[in-house]
Amino acid sequence: MSKPLIIVESNAKAKTIGRYLGKDYQVESCQGHIRDLPQKVQQIPAKYQNKAWAKNWGVDVDNRFEPLYIVPSESKKVVARLRKAARDASELFLATDEDREGEAIAWHLTEVLKPKIPTRRMVFHEITPGAIRTALENPRTIDLCRVEAQEARRTLDRLVGYGLSPVLWRKIKQGLSAGRVQSVAVRLLVERERERIAFCSAGFWRLETVFVPDGDQSLKAGLVTIDGVRIAESRDFDSNGELKSQQVQVLDEETAGRLAESIRGKTFLVRSIDQKPYTRKPQAPFRTSTLQREASTRLKFNPGRTMRAAQSLYEAGHITYMRTDSITLSDTALKTARSEIVRRFGKEYLAPRPIRYSNKVANAQEAHEAIRPAGERWKTPDDLARMVSGRDQQLVYQLVWSRTLASQMNPARGVSTKLRVGQRIEGRDLLFEASGLTIQFQGFLRAYSFGDRERYLPALEEGDELIACDPLAKEHRTEPPYRYSEAALIKELEDRGIGRPSTYASIISTILGRRYAFKKGTALVPSVTAFTTTELLERHFENLVDYGFTSQMESDLDRIARGEEDKVRWLKRFFHGNGTLGLLEQITDSRVEEIDPRSLLLRIGENSLGDEIVARVGRYGAYLSRGEDRVTIPEDTPPDELTIERAEELLDTGSGDKILGTDPDTGLEVLARIGRYGPYVQLGEQEPGSKTKPKRASLPKNKDRDSLSLEEALNLLSLPREVGIHPEKNQPILAGLGRYGPYLKMGKSFRSLDHPDRLFDITLEEAVAIVNQPKPTRGRSAPPLKELGKDPVSGGEVVLRSGRYGPYLSDGTVNVSVREDALAGLTLEQAADLLETKREKLKGEGKWPPRKKKRRT
Repeated sequence: MSKPLIIVESNAKAKTIGRYLGKDYQVESCQGHIRDLPQKVQQIPAKYQNKAWAKNWGVDVDNRFEPLYIVPSESKKVVARLRKAARDASELFLATDEDREGEAIAWHLTEVLKPKIPTRRMVFHEITPGAIRTALENPRTIDLCRVEAQEARRTLDRLVGYGLSPVLWRKIKQGLSAGRVQSVAVRLLVERERERIAFCSAGFWRLETVFVPDGDQSLKAGLVTIDGVRIAESRDFDSNGELKSQQVQVLDEETAGRLAESIRGKTFLVRSIDQKPYTRKPQAPFRTSTLQREASTRLKFNPGRTMRAAQSLYEAGHITYMRTDSITLSDTALKTARSEIVRRFGKEYLAPRPIRYSNKVANAQEAHEAIRPAGERWKTPDDLARMVSGRDQQLVYQLVWSRTLASQMNPARGVSTKLRVGQRIEGRDLLFEASGLTIQFQGFLRAYSFGDRERYLPALEEGDELIACDPLAKEHRTEPPYRYSEAALIKELEDRGIGRPSTYASIISTILGRRYAFKKGTALVPSVTAFTTTELLERHFENLVDYGFTSQMESDLDRIARGEEDKVRWLKRFFHGNGTLGLLEQITDSRVEEIDPRSLLLRIGENSLGDEIVARVGRYGAYLSRGEDRVTIPEDTPPDELTIERAEELLDTGSGDKILGTDPDTGLEVLARIGRYGPYVQLGEQEPGSKTKPKRASLPKNKDRDSLSLEEALNLLSLPREVGIHPEKNQPILAGLGRYGPYLKMGKSFRSLDHPDRLFDITLEEAVAIVNQPKPTRGRSAPPLKELGKDPVSGGEVVLRSGRYGPYLSDGTVNVSVREDALAGLTLEQAADLLETKREKLKGEGKWPPRKKKRRT
């Protein structure tokens, strides 16, 4: 007997909903998008192969921007399964996510499956039995305006990416990519680094001392004024290291030291005690971006890791939909939160009336509720820990649960105190200041604590005497603006109305994967590649990396979603122009030819001889240039650390040859050099016009170029050397130094040596014993060190193995190395995060998904 078919996006969601509805419904997963634009020429259908627009864009740019949708090979089995299920069903419910992507997936399902049964759209923002039943009872039709908006966004991203990326390949480096939001995010990182490079630090001194009253307690205070004139602090200096105002005085080392000695043991008086009420209000419940930022700050999770945990929680029915701009709670959720607050903390902690928050974020859509625990009765974090083994999910749920409760609680209240202590010393009036904070009522902090630490001051009154003990004069320097962390970059993008919260995790992943930035601690550091790419885009495609223009595009897409803007007219203006230059004209060959790649550089400065030093990007990466000298910039070198001194050091070390002596056999000079891939020795120079390269040999890891002797260099150049003939197999045994270290070779068989020095002193007898040993078993054939469970993305078993170069993780599709010190507490969630990061990196390099090997017939 046929029954209703419900199609959702993921297997986990299908499993949860199927458990709620029982055998009366069939629940299947489409596993995300089943159609997309072609990614490569081979995917283009035969009848479009000769169409230039199909190869160049995958979108018919001259015919209403009609996308060329294809069903990727990895989705064909899914489509076949869904078609069969639809043929046997009585009716079809499309239960994909209630956002633009979900709406588009539902539309694509109808276009591909072409169901002949009643088809309805079913939406919900939490997966609970009640929410699913309500959604079934209140279906709707597909919102075509939302579909149009998603299609416009996808088309726009394709036009920008496919239009600009080839320009970057031609003018900077192969493998780079440009993106509508990605390139703007990179520009933010670059502009912050430019500020750091231009920043001039200023030095100033501060004086602090400990004051001791009659009792046991003491307090620490800092000097704030001398004769009524305020002492300069960091905020008083500009980015050039100059004072913003002359109404302050700067303490130098001599003055600060003299004052410290003059106040030691002196008596001071309490001149004033100012107390003010302290109030801290709770924050709104989470939306997508604030959850990502808070998890980054508190849990040190990257956005991708946070969203994977949240996705798992949502699909299992533990939290509401995790991709939302909204910070509102439904009446039911407010009622649940308020009753839980009274039960858990007491009535005095409950806000007198429900608190309703309004969004202040640019281009917020507010299509859903805020992220909160799902259902009418919320699981506590302890309840969830008994149901979910994943540590990441437990930690993210704790954040969501605590923040939701805190949002409906009373503010924290207390008293902030400012105490001033003064005295005239050697004819100068010195005023010190100390501050304190006392929390009298914790309020929402009972549920969701912050870093507001109480600072206690001793009980004092005006006129009390204090003795200055242990005065300390200390130098301070102004600091350049902080680099963006992942959390700070998300906030900046959101505040500017650029991009959507659901895309921030993938954008940051792409930026890191394409090496536009790398992480130093929690900071995102732009690379030299980011500088040159941003320079090109700012000069020649200014509007595409303009913050206001990009934000306006988001607003326009929202207008398309509301039916207030026509998608085709809007795309036509962007691509073909309308009184302004369109994208198509900006990327014509004649315009691109005008771009001089030599002008795309990061200027370091001039040395004492007047030689200009610049950083550029070449085929093999970033390098420094000084006249004819070149040297590769070490990976993960922050651009603001490329000072003239550091650049000169790299150039002098990297480009200078060291002559070790003369080879007695050939009479040629033996040179020690540092190349792109490390130090090496070379016999003579290449003859002009000759295609024969001089003999070279890399230095083993235990050798240093500066301490290398001529004898050692000649030994290396003699490799591979013949140790002798195998007495039984009558084959020569060679000793050599390869990419992976020292080795012995006999025929096609290799054996590793334990130390480079063995290359020159190993005897034939020892070599025979080594090559006669069985070849070591590779890590993938040996039993795994640890089995962690199934990867949530690939479904493969995640195992920890011992490999040739150390321990590594594998899910059968991708491998990633693991540090020895990280093995002990490695969890499935951490392993899945490492594997996903590796996949994103491979995607950024165009190496994922891997191509299937063709079978030989």
